[in-house]
This record gives sequence, structure tokens and C-alpha cells, in this order.
Amino acid sequence: MKIYQSLNEFKPSRKTIVTLGTFDGVHLGHNVILDKICNIAKQENLESVLLTFFPHPRLIVSNDSEIKMLNTMAEKAMLLKLKGIQNFIIHPFDKLFSELSPREFVEKVLVKQLNIQKIIIGYDHKFGKNRAADFNDLIAFGKEFGFEVEEIPAKQVDEVAVSSTKIRNSLLEGNISLANDYLGYSYMLSGIVVKGNQLGRTIGFPTANILISENYKLIPKNGVYIVTAIVNNQTIFGMMNIGIKPTLGDNVPTIEVHLLDFSEDIYGQEIQINVIERLRDEQKFESFEALKSQLEIDKTNTLDYFKNLNS
Repeated sequence: MKIYQSLNEFKPSRKTIVTLGTFDGVHLGHNVILDKICNIAKQENLESVLLTFFPHPRLIVSNDSEIKMLNTMAEKAMLLKLKGIQNFIIHPFDKLFSELSPREFVEKVLVKQLNIQKIIIGYDHKFGKNRAADFNDLIAFGKEFGFEVEEIPAKQVDEVAVSSTKIRNSLLEGNISLANDYLGYSYMLSGIVVKGNQLGRTIGFPTANILISENYKLIPKNGVYIVTAIVNNQTIFGMMNIGIKPTLGDNVPTIEVHLLDFSEDIYGQEIQINVIERLRDEQKFESFEALKSQLEIDKTNTLDYFKNLNS
């Protein structure tokens, strides 16, 4: 898969089949569209293109600074590559671009820059300035400019009963199992390992502090989780704490991962954490000894989880 940081970088070698949207989570509901795009591209010798925008249009159009995303762009690219998309275009979304009329968007972007033969969109897709145009408008433009339009029917998408909003809510409630069911994979957190206060090693539970630089990335509810980590192409079992470590009195939100049977120095490395199951809420303990005792229980529960998974 080729990744482009602007529409201007993309030079199609042949006609394209296109879909566009945020595709946040690249979840089971999106697979209906992505599978269709890839299959038609093969059958009709077209280039498959997914066009998305960054930052999220809502940040620009409605100044919604609170929106949190399920994927960083790097995570999204990895997931789309696994689906078989050939071209992933991340176009900068700004005020000027948001002012494009539906006709300008179709003529300048779809026809001239993307060399479109066919477009597939979800049943509720809107486009152009103020999201003024819909599927019926696109049909009319398709007839005028000579491209085909296919809509994924509401019934087909709704049968999956998945939406990015449902996944976000599940993560914020700490229901990681439900979120993962909707996603079709384990929710991931990717970041750089940085030095923390190193108190964990004094009680036998050294942790890797994960710094996630993308402030738009959604972090699940505070608590202790069963995870796996991808480190140097190895999959390592572990447990993760998201929160403020109330026993230590830090009150600074952190993401810390204790990797089981692992002692390599990984400071400065980027690692991927796959969040698998939630063990418990974050708690304040009366002493370090009480905290250590609970961590031993968490470790046993984590190991039992993986044993049962493989049995």
C-alpha cells in the first residue's frame, strides 16, 4: 500500500475505485465497504483508493476540540494495508478545502485528481461545503462526469450493528471486550517508552511508561488491563495500568505496562500495546505492600487468562 500526505502527491496510473471518509477504527462495519472496494479493483483492473482527511473535519468546521479518535494515522494505515487497500491518501483538511462546493469537490478532487471510475460510499454519506450534497447528488454528478456510484445500503451496514461511537463509548466505560468485538481486533495503543519515577522496580514490578504523542487518540477508562505488547517483533504478555497511581500520590495520568518475563532495555523505542481484557478499577492502597500483593494477584490472573486462552 502506498501512503500519500496530500491529493497533490497522488498520480494514478489507471482509473480508480474510491471510497472516502474517516474510517475511524477500521472496524467490522467498515469491512463491508473495504472488502467491496478491493474485490472490484481486482475484477475490473482499477486502483483502489481510500481518501481521508486530517485533522478531522469536525475540528475545522465546528471547532470540536473534544473529539477523540480510535486510531492514529499510523495505526489506520497498518489496518488498511492488511485489508488490501492499494492507495491511502491523507489530505490536509483546512478552511479553504471545507469551502469547496459539491460540484468543485467532484470535478477537482474525484475526477481530475483521482481519475475516478467508480465510487462506493456508505448510505448516509454527505459531502461538499456544509455537507450539502448526498448520494442522489453524487449519482447526478456521476452521470455528468462519467463515473459509477454505488451505495452500501443501510440494511447491509446496520446488520453489523457497529459504529465508531459505540466503540468509543465502550472504551470510555471500560468495556474493552465489547469494543474489541466491534473492532474485530484488540484495541491498540502505540507510543514511545519513556522514563518514569521507576518506583515499580522497587516492588518487583518494573514498568514501561508509554508516551502517546497524538493527543487526539482515545485512551480507555482508567484501570488495570491484560495486554500483549509488540516489542522488537516479539509478542510479550503483560498488564497495563492507565491512571494517576493514587497510592503514589502522583495525580499525573500515565500509561504503564509491566511486561512478564521480559528484562530488555527498551527506553526510546516505539511499542504497540494490544488491550485485551480489563482486570479491575484503579485503586488507592494503604501501603506499597498492599499494592504489591494486589499486583501479584493481577499477575496470576493475567497468566491464567493466557493459559486458558491456549488450552
